[in-house]
Amino acid sequence: MNIEHESFHVKPYNEDESKKKQVAEMFDNISGKYDFLNHILSLNIDKIWRKKAISLLKPTKPQTVLDIATGTGDLAIAIEKYLKPAEIIGIDISEGMINQGKIKIEKLGLHSIIHLEKGDSEAITFPKNRFDAVTVAFGARNFENLHKGLSEILRVLKPGGRMVILELSMPKCSFVKYFYCFYFSKILPLFGRLFSKDNSAYRYLPESVKQFPSGEIMQNIITETGFVQSEYKQLSAGIATIYTAVKLKNS
Repeated sequence: MNIEHESFHVKPYNEDESKKKQVAEMFDNISGKYDFLNHILSLNIDKIWRKKAISLLKPTKPQTVLDIATGTGDLAIAIEKYLKPAEIIGIDISEGMINQGKIKIEKLGLHSIIHLEKGDSEAITFPKNRFDAVTVAFGARNFENLHKGLSEILRVLKPGGRMVILELSMPKCSFVKYFYCFYFSKILPLFGRLFSKDNSAYRYLPESVKQFPSGEIMQNIITETGFVQSEYKQLSAGIATIYTAVKLKNS
């Protein structure tokens, strides 16, 4: 599978502007309501998924963690709670989401440990071999070019460092898939329209999940990027999937 120029073309608003620009605009638009809608619409299952993803980092005891597509910082905050690293840096292309996250982190008194800043997953500004671990929660499908994003993660990881990606996926079971698609296509856009006033954002979500590679396909893409020990684990009947991989120790 050649993934050098692979890109996932579903976009929130139109075909004219870049996906990256539109995703940033979309999250800026919904940033004020994002946390409320995210937890309500997921029935708080997303918190359980995050905890499971973080548990896969616990044996390695990372002291420096980069959280990509950090949004309002939910995963970064959970990493601090469960792993207690010395430093967590979260980056996101949406300034609106970053600002909301900074407010939460300040209220929790975690600003000396968690630092959020605007940043591009496909052009990370940090040097090679900088972090013990890199995480992405529900953001990989928003990459304009998946290969570039994964390659940048590989670059900034220390040799032996671990990547953990938590992403929504399409369930395989036809019964679960039917209700999942109904919820995604009917219920979620309705709530999104009522509370966020951005119709496109909650239409984009199910389309981006449908198009994004999952399971063995995603595992193979991760391996072809240069990672080793690539594994995946499905959660909640395949509604979400955790991908883990390691950077070679001698690289």
